[in-house]
Parts: sequence; C-alpha cells; structure tokens
Amino acid sequence: MKIMIQGIAIGWLCLLAISSGNAQEAGYTETLAGTNLEIDMAAIPGGTYTPASRQAGVSPGIVRVDPFWMSSREITWGLYQAFLQRSADSEPQPARGSEVNLEVDAVSGATIPYVDMSLGMGTGEEFPVGNVTRKAASLFCKWLSAKTGNFYRLPTEAEWEYAARAGTDTPYFFGSRPDSLGRYAWYSGNSDGTYHPVGKKQPNPWGLYDIYGNVAEWTLDRFESGAFGNAASEFEPPVAEYPGVLRGGSYRDGPEALKNAARLASNPVWKQRDPQFPRSKFWFTDAPFAGFRIVRPQNPPEASDFSRYWDTK
Repeated sequence: MKIMIQGIAIGWLCLLAISSGNAQEAGYTETLAGTNLEIDMAAIPGGTYTPASRQAGVSPGIVRVDPFWMSSREITWGLYQAFLQRSADSEPQPARGSEVNLEVDAVSGATIPYVDMSLGMGTGEEFPVGNVTRKAASLFCKWLSAKTGNFYRLPTEAEWEYAARAGTDTPYFFGSRPDSLGRYAWYSGNSDGTYHPVGKKQPNPWGLYDIYGNVAEWTLDRFESGAFGNAASEFEPPVAEYPGVLRGGSYRDGPEALKNAARLASNPVWKQRDPQFPRSKFWFTDAPFAGFRIVRPQNPPEASDFSRYWDTK
C-alpha cells in the first residue's frame, strides 16, 4: 500500500500566527527511489512566539523561529522498514538534493528486531513506528538525508511546540478545553489502548496530523528545566541516554499529557525486558508509544555541524 502523507495548504490561521515576516516556501513531497513510499512535508512559517516555561517562575522569553518543513504525519513502520531493510539504497534518487553529500551505504543501520516491537498493535505500513530510541530516530534522519540529499533531523522542543500551537496561545491549538480532542487525536479516551494508522484524524491548522496523541514524538533536547534559547533551532544536546524529551502525548495518555506544553521524559524502565547486555541502543521493549516525526530547516546548518543533530546518545 502506498504511503501518502498528504500536504495541507496553510490557512488563514497560519497567516495570523506569523508575528514577524519570513518568506514562506510551500510544502512538498519527498520520495524514496526504489520504493513506493513518500513523505509529505508541511511548510511551517517563521516567526516568534513565547513557549511555555519549563520551570515555574522562569520566563522563557520570546523565541525566534526560522521557517522549516515538518512531516505532516508521524514516521510509519513502512518508512522505518525501508531504513531497516536497506533494499532500495542503491536506487539512484531522482532530483537528489545538494544539502547533504554522504553516501547512503556509509550510514550504519539499526539492528533488525526478532520479535514484534509493536507488542501486537501492528507494524503495517500506515501505523506509526514505536518503541524506537532517540538514537534510532536520529539515525533514520541521517539515512534519509544521505538517501535524498536533503538535510533531515528531529525537531527541537521549541520547534515542535511552535508547530503544534500553529499560531495560537491556548493549551490546545483548538482552544483551552479538551472537549474537541477526539476530532484531532487518538488518546486514552478513544484509542482502545492502541495506536492507529496515521492521518485518520483532522490536522492542525498548519497541516500536521496526530500532533497530539497516537505516539509521543522525540525531540532533540535533553530533559532539562532551564530556559529556551533565543532561537527555536537551538537545543540542549543530550549528555546521556536519559532523560530525553518527547512531546504530544500518546494513545495511552489523558488530555493533560496532550497539551502543547506537556513534556514526557524518557526512562530506563522502557527497556526493562531487554535481555541483552548491554541493552539495545535502538529499541525499547516497553515503549511502543515512543515514535517521531522529522523536520527539514529551510536554512540547513554547515555540513560540519550535521553530526550534532544525527549522532546523539
């Protein structure tokens, strides 16, 4: 089945959200040569906003956001299998980008699991990938960048929150109360305890499906209580595997955990059933709710800085 991650035009609410003007590129669809897979990238406009504070009594201040693209849907098992199996690596990529000059076969792969990492919830092409570590998610970004020539990475916390808010300043992009949550999210109130195929709920005003719920989404940051940087692209690199930050909540969470400002810290207990020693760098055994989506900055960093985004703990 062909994965179609469809684009959504930026609407009037998007325009209201831009507090400082930046030229806005359109969204686009990334293809993977040798597969029938596609990733639709929604255009996120630049601007400024005030994120929620990570620490009581500490004002995070205004954060500047440069325009970027964000995958309109969570990365699926179908896409992740292409990374694991690597059967299409040798297929020439048409209209390859020029941002990344890295041979795809130079990117190491994640280990292929021998058990069902979905814990029975499904690994069909349209289901969101789960049980993946931040390192595994970042390695997918590195592989995709080498494959396509375009620079992809995980979002920073500030970028994720800005995109989720879509220009609003309420706890959810649709308002202050969770009454409408079921129209936009799979969460504890309607998920039946499992994740669902991506993109079946309504998107936020900037075209992002499942930005709340379904699977929680990795960011680049470590879980710290300090202030945000002045730019959304700034992040606090992890110095250890734990704790990292996931945003958006998941199918198992209640409305509070799905708010724009809610944060989830990763925990070693998510590998508690891993029989290996040392434990896997790429897979959890007890966190099928841990997934991700990707971003591509419209102004990519210097090639010498790529490793800072990809080679994480």
